[in-house]
Amino acid sequence: MRFVRAFAGMLLLVLGIPVLLAGVGLTAVAGRAAADGAFTARFEPLRTTGRAVLVADVDALLRTEAPFARVGPSRLRLTARTADGPAFAGLAPAEEVRRWLEPVPHATVDRVALARGPLPVRLTDAASAPTARPGGVVPAAPREARFWVREGVGAVEWSPAEWAGRRLSLVVMRPDGAADLAVDVRAELRVDWFRPVAWGLLAGGLVLVGLAMPVLLRPPRPREVVFVVEPDQVPVLAGRLGVSSLSGLGAPRRPEPERELVGIGTADGARPAIGAGPARRPATLADLPPWPPERSGGTPGATDRG
Repeated sequence: MRFVRAFAGMLLLVLGIPVLLAGVGLTAVAGRAAADGAFTARFEPLRTTGRAVLVADVDALLRTEAPFARVGPSRLRLTARTADGPAFAGLAPAEEVRRWLEPVPHATVDRVALARGPLPVRLTDAASAPTARPGGVVPAAPREARFWVREGVGAVEWSPAEWAGRRLSLVVMRPDGAADLAVDVRAELRVDWFRPVAWGLLAGGLVLVGLAMPVLLRPPRPREVVFVVEPDQVPVLAGRLGVSSLSGLGAPRRPEPERELVGIGTADGARPAIGAGPARRPATLADLPPWPPERSGGTPGATDRG
């Protein structure tokens, strides 16, 4: 029974501590969200001499840098502005975007790092292809293209979980498609499940640890000793236990009478068992009385001879 209780307590503790730590961490992260529960981030200014900034595979970028954004019914919103006003932002199949931007210079996003303050973005300039795109020139305005699955001027919003596993590219351009692009981009992520999960893990961890403590710290119950003997062996067992009968076990012991010291010797010449102590304690060895003591009617130090 003790082993089972110790095992159950350790199991609750092993499960409760990681859950509690995860809940504390997620609660701290949830505290950084805005009042409406959204997480916002600002990117470093994106500048290129080309006509567009391209994220070749949005799902792969989110899977590497922000995997939590792809879980559940989350919503991701990007806002983009240039010095002249709102910029165009659109999502489209990666192969369509590659063919569309191949003839013109543009910049490709290689990595976005999560950090405090503006998020650093690493760009790589891609030169235009030496041959023109078959079927004509690149449209001057990006909204003239018909392959966008999500698009907007100033902002674009989508659910990463909805398009998980598909290769979609994100394109940011001027609305007129002009070159020499400088754009400020902000991201807003709404994760409705984040805060309830954080509070649930925190409460669950506290409950598990709270259940483990009483199980581990509960004092063991004293064991009761039960004697099972034959009736003819009762006097023998009582004698070995030092009692007159087994019914006397557990009964309070009777107080023993106090013993008194009495004098020994004859009635008229009785002397106390313990002599009277000296009137005062000698201060030095010189103050001690002579030894052996003198006996009445004899010389000091004399001994009886038979």
